[in-house]
Amino acid sequence: MTAPPASPATRDRGLSARLARAPLGVLVVYAIGVAFSTYFCMYAFRKPFDAAKFYATDADGNVLRALVFDAEGRPVMEMKKDEMGVERLVPKTNPVAEKYLGTRIDLKTICVIAQVIGYCLSKYLGTKVCSEASGHRRAYLLISFILWAEGALLVFAIVPPAFKPVAMFFNGLPLGMVWGLCVRYLEGRRASEVMVAGLSCSYIIAGAATRDIARDWVMGQWGVSESWMPAVTGLLFLGPFVLAVWLLNQLPPPSAADIAARSERVSMDGAQRRAFLAHFGIGFGMLLAAYFFLTALRDFRDHYGAEIFDAIGLGDQRAIFTRTELWAMFGVILTLAAMNLIRNHRGALITVYGVIVGGFALIGTATVAFQAGAMRPYWWMAAVGLGMYLAYVPFGAVLFERMMAASRFNGTAVFAIMLADGIGYTGSVLFQLFRDLAFGHFNRLDFFVPYAITVSIVGVVLMTMSGVLVIRTATRPHTLAEAV
Repeated sequence: MTAPPASPATRDRGLSARLARAPLGVLVVYAIGVAFSTYFCMYAFRKPFDAAKFYATDADGNVLRALVFDAEGRPVMEMKKDEMGVERLVPKTNPVAEKYLGTRIDLKTICVIAQVIGYCLSKYLGTKVCSEASGHRRAYLLISFILWAEGALLVFAIVPPAFKPVAMFFNGLPLGMVWGLCVRYLEGRRASEVMVAGLSCSYIIAGAATRDIARDWVMGQWGVSESWMPAVTGLLFLGPFVLAVWLLNQLPPPSAADIAARSERVSMDGAQRRAFLAHFGIGFGMLLAAYFFLTALRDFRDHYGAEIFDAIGLGDQRAIFTRTELWAMFGVILTLAAMNLIRNHRGALITVYGVIVGGFALIGTATVAFQAGAMRPYWWMAAVGLGMYLAYVPFGAVLFERMMAASRFNGTAVFAIMLADGIGYTGSVLFQLFRDLAFGHFNRLDFFVPYAITVSIVGVVLMTMSGVLVIRTATRPHTLAEAV
């Protein structure tokens, strides 16, 4: 299938003009490749920090360990092999995390929270910046945001522990808007689901891959310290990021056929944003609430995956983050690509809600099976990852795109995406503080398991109720007067 002839505005723009005249399949493959590369590289400035553990050490650099006690105050025992390879029953110990300025909060937790707060604020800022950014400004914004984030990582490397959270806050502050700017290039097209599904696979695998690179190569092979590792890893990806942004910026705007199929995507002012919220109402609020809990769960698993893998005995395996997430990447891209075959927007909304509810259900089912000893640790982590991303990715890839297309709003799906992300990362901050302050005596695995089951149940209920309301209102006539 061939795209319509290029408009005069794109006729003599070199690569952009050739893409405008190319078959739709060629445009889709190109868009997925450059969008995937752009967002994959962004993760090198955000996620490698999570590979650090920041355990407390003694004067000789040995990690301090503390006894684990049961509910009755008795030491927990476990089987371990001694130096001769003989299994013996010994008291169980956990590594002691370095605390922040003598408080009960771990240094890593406060740095993670600071980064997420910056990232969260970035999402709220993005509801305006990304939804209003004109085409010629997007590439400049993307490169500026990454340079800002890398500068913050360099500051993180040189300041004392007391100021490291401040550096992580400024690292997260620009990065939250990168997703919205990337989606602006892809939305409103006949193949938007496929394009954004390809983009979404970047963050499924990029977080794992960049953490593996940081842990196995930057720290493991090159001997870089935990403080310098995030900045060094980011520098490795700076050049590829700039190249990917330039290529992404060559995408031609949506064609006339795209606009006819999906509605025109234009900048949204305050009145249009209020009209969107008023139109979808309570159903939209329920999906935001489900996303609040889901993002908190996904973020906790991402940030503390190293500690969880240690607790289930897989922490020493190379590339364990990447190998676990590959199942989620392939499962999600196949599922979302299939949705692009559904032309009827109402039918597509029903399908995407079904996928999200199924993802929530898989999280709980796999975790209960793991608790019962019916599922091995690796497959549990892989199944939870698949369930989380089946529920998580459609919010940014399909759900809001189809809501815009079905309702024929003259605006951009990026507004809803950025608002949902802002609320989701608010949940991430609150959840991590809740764990350290209320359940700091639990290791992260013991805390993660019951929360995963809780999120599974809450998510199934909220998204089922939201689906009934949103699908009913998606094709209802709307006006700007609804915002008044």
